[in-house]
Amino acid sequence: MQLLLLTSALLALFRPHPANGVAIKPRNLKEVTLNIENAQVAPDGFERAAITANGQYPGPLITLNKGDFLRVTMNNRLTDPTMRRSTSLDFDGIFFTTQNSFHEGTPFVTTCPVGPNASFVYDVPLILNQTGTYWYHSQLSVQYVDGLRGALIVYDPEDPLAHLYDVDDENTIWQIGDWWHNSSVTMLAGYVATGIVPVSDSGTFNGVGRFNGGPEVPFFVQNVESGKRYRFRIINQSARNVFTMSVDGHDLTIIETDGTPTTPMVVNEIQMLAGQRYSVVLEANQPVANYWINAPFVGGNPAVNPNQNATLSRAILRYAGAPAADPVTPMTLGPDNPNALIEANLRPLVAEAAPPSDVNITLELMVTPGKAQWNVNNVSYLSPVVPTLVKVLDGANMAADFNATENTFILPANSVIQIHFLPNDDDEAHPFHLHGNNFFLIKSNTTDIINTVDPIRRDTAGVGNSGVFLRFVTDRPGTWFFHCHIFWHMQAGLATVMASGASDGTDRADIHPNKAWEDLCPAYDALPADLQ
Repeated sequence: MQLLLLTSALLALFRPHPANGVAIKPRNLKEVTLNIENAQVAPDGFERAAITANGQYPGPLITLNKGDFLRVTMNNRLTDPTMRRSTSLDFDGIFFTTQNSFHEGTPFVTTCPVGPNASFVYDVPLILNQTGTYWYHSQLSVQYVDGLRGALIVYDPEDPLAHLYDVDDENTIWQIGDWWHNSSVTMLAGYVATGIVPVSDSGTFNGVGRFNGGPEVPFFVQNVESGKRYRFRIINQSARNVFTMSVDGHDLTIIETDGTPTTPMVVNEIQMLAGQRYSVVLEANQPVANYWINAPFVGGNPAVNPNQNATLSRAILRYAGAPAADPVTPMTLGPDNPNALIEANLRPLVAEAAPPSDVNITLELMVTPGKAQWNVNNVSYLSPVVPTLVKVLDGANMAADFNATENTFILPANSVIQIHFLPNDDDEAHPFHLHGNNFFLIKSNTTDIINTVDPIRRDTAGVGNSGVFLRFVTDRPGTWFFHCHIFWHMQAGLATVMASGASDGTDRADIHPNKAWEDLCPAYDALPADLQ
């Protein structure tokens, strides 16, 4: 109840003042403008038209402090007809209240896309003392393949793990991701025609990379000073690829998992699925020299794309006093004797038991052979014409009110939901991501043991051949997208909607969208197909 009162008070801050009709600025307001525009970029030396925020790949860094209020003005200036010209922003991993869920940004679930030459203002008040490493990207179709992605960091001035590091700033963020030479529209059409998921041309590390036969683009250089301890925030911004991170000659101490402060764990290799984030501490305790930061990746058969060479995906850790040169050691894929992260061993800094489940759901993931079609419980998700949230606000409150292909689960408010992913034998794990919330990962794909005593909480977890159990609490009712973060799979139907509170009207009573949001769907529906 206290949280609801606090949230109501916070929302009241940006409602028009009854006396003058002028919106009052919230405290701790951070205003950001993102112009979504086409630009020529060449991260790996191959020049192509892209979709960017403010002409940059990756997009501008957004930094906040715990408790801040983020306001993002997004101006859609897209004009290139070879790519999607509408767009929508998702703030990956950020919590949303029921009242503010219409700002959450998922096309056809919580909103409609923003068309070209239009703007939308996203109000994102940080709640529940949330801090950590996040990112933003286009959520429309597979559009972020074309470049629209960037980091979003929420700093904690009272970080309980601050004693473990000396440096944590805008220079210690590592954004890794797959990169593609062709338009996502062209590649998606090829996927639909053949059933073969596109394979990336390269990987990028803070916006630069190399591909087979391409120019020797200078590697990103991470400068460090001997004796200092650095907190590196690593974000896998891929639409498909799994990256395996290591630094020659150095250990990495994990202290954050998808925004959750984590009991420090020393490893020397970390596998990261699309959408996952970790903070690690690296102590600069080796002789002054240059060291390889290894970031090899996998994502489909590399023989499909001769440009791909995962060994070229890397950066340089350069100690102060070392020459401005590549390391003299060979490029490798990682340590000879890996002490790799096992996800099941992660523990939160503050232990919290997973509450007993009230509702149990079993999900089975299957591909339709030879087709670009993925299914959850024999249903391939298709975006509805009318967004899920609009239907709920109009009174939808049972499964029959939604198309079967919306794969919408009607859940009670203020309950604990357990999801059991059955084992599947696909050749790549599916990083399932829950919007607006996180979950207790009580059984990771990396173990056979169920842990309800002190499981890690995260928002993206791999689903594979061992099966996965997770639990989340519907204390913030809403229509939350739950999907594979391999966006090719998501677009092919590997998604669901977890609609909590719809059956009893809990969310409907608490959501009062503004006129700008209400105008999005009519404006989008009026666009010709080539502008959508």
